[in-house]
Amino acid sequence: MEHVPPPAEELARLDRELAELDARRAQLLTRRAWLLAALRPPAPTAAPGWNPSAWGAPPSGRPGAPAAQPWGHVPPKQPSAPRSAQNVLLTLGGLLLTVAAIAFTLVSWGSMGIGGRSAVLALVTAGALAAPAVLLRRGLTATAEALTALALVLTLLDAYAVHAVAAPDTDGLGFTAAAATVLAALWTAYGLALGKLHLPLPAAVVLAQWPLLFGAWAAGAPALVVGWALLATAVLDGAIALWGKGTGARVTACVGGSVMAFSALIVGLTLSVTASGPLGALAPGVLLLTAAAAALAGAWRAPRGFARAGGVVAGLAVVAAVGGVPAAAVPEGWRVLAYLLAGLALTAVVRTRLPRNAVIGVLVASAAVVAGALVGAVPGLAAVLLGPVTLLSDVWAGSPEGFRSAVGSTLPWSELAATPVVAALVAGLLGAAYRWWPSPARIAAPLIAREEPGPGAGPAGAPGTGRPETPGAPWYAGGAPAARRRPSGAGLRGASGAGAAVLGWGALLLAGAVLDVPYAVAVAGETLLVAGLLALAVRGAGTGRDGSAAVPVTALVVALAAAVSTGLLSLASEGASYAVFGALTALFAGAAVRAGAGVERAVFAVAATAGGTVLSGFAGRSLGLAPHEAAPLVLLVPALTVLFGARLRRNPVALPVELTGALGALVAVALAVPDAPLLALVLALCGVLAAGAAVRPERRPVAGYPAAALFVLAAWVRLAASEVSFPEAYTLPVTVPALVVGFLRRRKDPEASSWMAYGPGLAATLLPSLAVAWTDPDWQRPLLLGVAALVITLLGARYRLQALLLLGGAVLALDGLHELAPYVVQVAGALPRWLPPALAGLLLLVVGATYEQRLRDARRLKDALGRMR
Repeated sequence: MEHVPPPAEELARLDRELAELDARRAQLLTRRAWLLAALRPPAPTAAPGWNPSAWGAPPSGRPGAPAAQPWGHVPPKQPSAPRSAQNVLLTLGGLLLTVAAIAFTLVSWGSMGIGGRSAVLALVTAGALAAPAVLLRRGLTATAEALTALALVLTLLDAYAVHAVAAPDTDGLGFTAAAATVLAALWTAYGLALGKLHLPLPAAVVLAQWPLLFGAWAAGAPALVVGWALLATAVLDGAIALWGKGTGARVTACVGGSVMAFSALIVGLTLSVTASGPLGALAPGVLLLTAAAAALAGAWRAPRGFARAGGVVAGLAVVAAVGGVPAAAVPEGWRVLAYLLAGLALTAVVRTRLPRNAVIGVLVASAAVVAGALVGAVPGLAAVLLGPVTLLSDVWAGSPEGFRSAVGSTLPWSELAATPVVAALVAGLLGAAYRWWPSPARIAAPLIAREEPGPGAGPAGAPGTGRPETPGAPWYAGGAPAARRRPSGAGLRGASGAGAAVLGWGALLLAGAVLDVPYAVAVAGETLLVAGLLALAVRGAGTGRDGSAAVPVTALVVALAAAVSTGLLSLASEGASYAVFGALTALFAGAAVRAGAGVERAVFAVAATAGGTVLSGFAGRSLGLAPHEAAPLVLLVPALTVLFGARLRRNPVALPVELTGALGALVAVALAVPDAPLLALVLALCGVLAAGAAVRPERRPVAGYPAAALFVLAAWVRLAASEVSFPEAYTLPVTVPALVVGFLRRRKDPEASSWMAYGPGLAATLLPSLAVAWTDPDWQRPLLLGVAALVITLLGARYRLQALLLLGGAVLALDGLHELAPYVVQVAGALPRWLPPALAGLLLLVVGATYEQRLRDARRLKDALGRMR
C-alpha cells in the first residue's frame, strides 16, 4: 500500500517543488543571457564626447571618422588628480593653527589685558567662522572643512577663557553644562546655515551629550535623576538619528544614543536590583518603563535591524521594571522567578499592533530572559547527573541517607530552591505550546482558499508568481511563500515539545536534590523518569505529531542520559544496582519490541544489551569472584547476541546487537588479561562465538577471520603461559590448518595462485624457524628445517607451484649458507689475499663472454616461473 499524505502536507510539498523549478528556470535564463553576450562581437570604439539619450539616434558615420559609440554608452570620466597630498597639507595646517591657538590661550594669555585678550580671541574666532562660507563659494571645500575644525577648537577655547576670566568662581560642571548647551546650539545653527560642511552637525551632536548629565552632577542629583538625564539625552539622540540632517550627524547620534541609553538602563537596573523593598523599586521601574516606551516609539520608523534591537531593549527594560518590584519582596533565591514571569508575559506582544520587527525583538528579549533563568539551573542539574560518577571508586559501599549525599555535591541547595519551579514552569508552557499549536490543515486553509487557478495566473494577489498572499496567517507562519517555509511552523512546534521534555525531566531531578529525598526514592524516581521518556520516544518513534522527529529523538537522547545517570546512582547499593539495571534492561528491551523498524529500535536493543552485560558483571562480583575470574560470565550476553542474531537473520537490529555483544566480549578479554591461562580460555570462547556467527553466510566475511585469529591467539597465550619457547609450537598450529584450507581451495579452483593458497601457511613457520636457526648453536633445528625446505622445494618443482618452489628454495639456500658459513670463513682465511679478487674478476669475464646465453637462460627461467601457479 502506498502512503497518501494529508492534503496540507501534499500542498506544502507541491509548493516547494514549484519553487525549486522557478529557481532552476531563473538560473538557466541567466546562463543563457551570459552565453549570448559572450557570442556577440566586441563593440566598436566610440567617438569621444557623444552620449546619446534614449530618444536620440546615433550620428551617421563619416569616412575617416571614428566609429560611433554603442547605444546608451556613457564615456568614462577622466580620473581626477589625487588629492591625498592636499588633504595632508590641510590637515597639518589646521593642526598647527590649533596648537598655536591653544598655546596662545594657555601660555600667552596673561601678558595681555582683558580687553586685548577678548578682542584677539573674538577676532580670530569670528574669522575662523566666516572664512568657510567664503571658501565654499569658491569651491574650496577641503580648506573650508579644515578651518571649520579650527573654529570648533576656538569656540571651546572661548568657553574656557570665559570661565577662567569672567566666571572663575563658577562650578566647573555647571559651567561646562551651560557651555555645552550654548556651543551645541551655535554649531547646529552654523551647520544648518552652511549645509555643505560635514563637521559642524556631528560636533554639535557630540556636545549635546553633556549638558543634562553634567547639569545633574553639578546639582548633586541622586543616581535616579542622573539616569533620567541619560535617558533624556538618549531620546534626543534618537530623534536626531531619525529626523536629523546629514549622515554624519545621524550616525553620531545613533552611537551617542546607544551609549546613553545603555548607561540609563544600567542605572535603572542597578537601582531596581538593590532596592530595599517593592516601594524602592517603583521609581527605577518607571525609568525603565519610560526607556522601553522610547525604544518602541523609535522602532516604528527605524530600519529593520534597529527596530529589532529596539524591541530587545524594550523587552529587557520591561522585564527589569515589572519583575523588579516583586523581586524586591521575596528571598534572594526566588527573585529569578519574578523576572521569569515578567519575561514570559512579554509573549503577549504578538497580539499587539506593534511593527513586526519590534515584535520579533521583544520575543527575542523574552527568550533571553527565559534562557537566563534556566542558566541558573545548570550547576544543579550537572551536579545531579555527574555527581554519581564518584561512586565508581567505591562500588556497593552502602546506601547513603539522602539524594544529596549520593551525588556528593557541595552546592548551596537552599539557594537553588527556585530552580525546579523555574524549569517546571518553562516546561509546562512549552508543553502547552506543543499541545495547542495549530495543525497543518488549519494554517494551510488560508493558502488553499486564496488560490485562484487560471491560465497564466498565480494565486490571488500575486499574478503569475504562484506565491499566495497570506495576510491572515499567524506571525509564526510569516508572509514568505509557502515553498520557502513550513506552513505549520513544524520546526518551532517540534522545538517546543523537545524543550518541554528536557526541562520537565530536569525539573524533577532538581526537585529531588532540593528536597533531599531518600536514596531509595531518588533511585526509583529516576528509573520511572527513564520509563516515561522511553514511552514518549516509542510513542512518537519515526515522526512526532508535528510531522518531525524532534520530540521522540530528544526523548530518546534524554532517556539514554538518564539511564546512565540512574545506573551510576545505583552503584552505591548491591540491591539497587540489580534492581535498576534489571529494570533498565527490561525497559529498553520492551521499547525495542514496541518501536518501529529503524534507528530507534536499534538504539533500544543496543542499550538493553549493554544493560545485560553490566548485570553479568554484577553476578561475578556477587559470587565473590575476582574481575578476571568473572570474565567468562561476561561472555554470556555475547553468546546470547550470537543466538539472537541467528534468530533474526537479516533484521536491521541484528547487526547493532551483535556488535554490542562483541564489545562485551572485548570487556571480558580486558578483565581476563591479568591471568594468562584464563585469558587463553576467554579468547578461545570468543573464537567459538565468532565461529558460530561465521556459520551464517552473511556474517562469514566479517566473523570468519576474527574467529581464526582468536583461536590462534588463544593457543599462543596458552603456550606462553606454559613457558613454551619453541617457535614451531606457535607457528605449526597455524600452518597446518592454513595449508589444509589452501589445498581445499586449490581443489575447488585449480587456477588459484599458489601464493594465495600456500604462501601464508608456509611463511608462518618457515620464516620464524629460519630466523631462530641462524642463532641456534645446535644442529637439530637447521637440519630439520633444511629437510623440510628441500621437501617443499621438490614438491613445488614436481607440481609446478611457484610459492613452494621459491619459498622452499630460498629457505634451503639460506639454511645451507648458515651451515657452510664456518667452513667458508675457514677456507677464505687459508687462501692467499690475491685469490678472491682474481676469482671475482674471472667470474665477471666468464659472465661477460657468455652474456647473451645467460640472458636467454634468465628469460627461460622467468618464463618457467611465470607458467607456474
